Amino acid sequence: MTLKVQPVPVQLVNQTWARVEPFIRAAHEKFGEAEYTVEQIKVYLVIGEWMLMVATDEQGEIQGAATVSFINYPSDRVAFITAIGGKLVTNPDTFEQMSKILKANGATKIQGMARPSIARLWKRYGFEERTMLVETRI
Repeated sequence: MTLKVQPVPVQLVNQTWARVEPFIRAAHEKFGEAEYTVEQIKVYLVIGEWMLMVATDEQGEIQGAATVSFINYPSDRVAFITAIGGKLVTNPDTFEQMSKILKANGATKIQGMARPSIARLWKRYGFEERTMLVETRI
């Protein structure tokens, strides 16, 4: 199966949401408690704070989706993957397509939180563990 990765324009997020929400919800549930709900992810997308990307097959059916926020630091613009589900980054081609989209939006790095299994998978694409996040509610 050949997949095409593409960004969804902000004005089309609401029309696309019903088809991508299962992928985003599944990713969100696998990750556990997050800083935001699936409904809040949609809000960030429809107001243009975050970017929605989809992977479509030859028939135009969505096979995977990702949401991305951008963080500007003095030396880098980081594309931070906030949720990813389905078949989006499943091979070097789809990773390259995603990287080109993010780079076209100014990103110089890609980051994201990952379960150990995803961290191992994404090492194939040059990702490396940087640190471990710990937290406590106050």
